[in-house]
Amino acid sequence: MNNKEQHLESLSEIRSLMRESSKFISLSGLSGVSAGITALIGAAVAYFYMRDRSETVDYVQRVVGITYSDFIQFFIIDAGLVLLVATALALFFTRRKARQQNLPAWDSTSKRLLVNLLIPIVAGGLFCILMLNQGIVIMIAAAMLIFYGLGLINASKYTLGEIRWLGLIEIALGLLAAMFPRNGLLFWALGFGVMHIIYGIYMYMKYER
Repeated sequence: MNNKEQHLESLSEIRSLMRESSKFISLSGLSGVSAGITALIGAAVAYFYMRDRSETVDYVQRVVGITYSDFIQFFIIDAGLVLLVATALALFFTRRKARQQNLPAWDSTSKRLLVNLLIPIVAGGLFCILMLNQGIVIMIAAAMLIFYGLGLINASKYTLGEIRWLGLIEIALGLLAAMFPRNGLLFWALGFGVMHIIYGIYMYMKYER
């Protein structure tokens, strides 16, 4: 009976190791925190930029009217800088955690994770560019949140399960942003900023502390 229990325990350990080897577990909670802080800074800069355009003109007119071309240029620069800084910090903290765990930061699992994450995100980015060309600026925040959430859910099977819940929350915030488009920047800040910080702290406390 003892031998049978030992065999079952060994099989359970083997299954656990196989599951872990098929998942990328080096994602750092600090990556989420740094990305969230970066997004909040970018959202604050965008808020003050739009507020300073005019205090008397309606938000929609301010975005898609006279200052439309200026807004497009600013939006691309601001969003691009947020993406660049957040990605660089995420890579730094992820590589550092991988070294601490003596695990590879770039292997077949991380490649599958990245591909599955990028498919919806790239599609969403192209969709947002098309909306910019059509002047549908007010719905871009909602689209970014929804496609990003889909990317997280699509990639969650290759990493820690908490990513899936973050993806669902991002989609929910995106739908709310679509329902209340004039508050799109607020929902964008909540999704990419606040939720990333909360998620990052939770992941750090659970897996890295």
